[in-house]
Amino acid sequence: MSETPTVIRPPEPDYSTVTAEELRAYRDAENRFRASAAARTILGEPDPGATIAWQDIALPGRDLPVRVHRPAPADDDGTAPPAGLPLVVHVHGGGFVGTATQCDWTNSHLAARLPALVVSVEHRLLAPDSPLANAADDGWDVLQHLVRHAAQWGADPARTAVFGESCGALISALTAVRAREAGLTLRAQVLVNPVVDVTETMFDHPSVTEYAYSPTRALPLLRFVQRLAVPPGSDARAVSPLYANDLGGLAPALVVVPTQDAVADHGRRYAERLRAAGTPVRLSEYPGAKHAFLTLPGVEPQARSAQAEIYQFLHTALAE
Repeated sequence: MSETPTVIRPPEPDYSTVTAEELRAYRDAENRFRASAAARTILGEPDPGATIAWQDIALPGRDLPVRVHRPAPADDDGTAPPAGLPLVVHVHGGGFVGTATQCDWTNSHLAARLPALVVSVEHRLLAPDSPLANAADDGWDVLQHLVRHAAQWGADPARTAVFGESCGALISALTAVRAREAGLTLRAQVLVNPVVDVTETMFDHPSVTEYAYSPTRALPLLRFVQRLAVPPGSDARAVSPLYANDLGGLAPALVVVPTQDAVADHGRRYAERLRAAGTPVRLSEYPGAKHAFLTLPGVEPQARSAQAEIYQFLHTALAE
């Protein structure tokens, strides 16, 4: 009898000295863990009412994997899933590490219950040779592709939302701005524990000082993310939604902030800027919750409440 090998979670590297080769080895091992059955105890089990599959999307100059969540056919009777589903384009967190698989719990739940087509972008991860601009292009290009080919995907392009977590929320926020500039109407944007500033001021917020080394060593990680995100000589404001010139006319936003999080004030300040610009926004704080709590229902009790709030927000926003 064969046994499934145990997938061991690798130790975090020293971000001040890690080499490009060590970074690749770490993130490959970490992503294998996040995609493993062993990780389900903390990441949550997918909703059985949804089907999940990988699919490649042909984009300019590259093929990009996406993780596709659809409502399952009723009673396995072979009936085709409904067409004209609302579309949710999701971007996972992590920045230099992470995989769409780690978000199956929430994305499958949304697909089954809304119901909706939820497509999670396996974007290019931050690396010495892949800055944040690449990941931002991936999020935007996938959205454009899905809207242009909505009929082939069984989606309704008039009912589209973006949804991201952490660095993925940054990508989703940038995507919402680009959508407005391109005349593409979104119904909603959901930003969970968002990082919205990768300029030098990203460390100046009080929450960064308060939670720099507890409950996790957030400050070294954030400094590493910034170094990867913005190569020397690049304009950090161009990939920092907090410094966008105009945040008016964007899709209504739900900004979810766990309070024990170094970037909590990123979310708070972004909600303030959206509100000041006239964009409808709901800021929802979860006292005592930690960064990435939405992806950790096995250890973070408030993940279920946040998932329910996101569902209700999108259910209302994407209604026919």
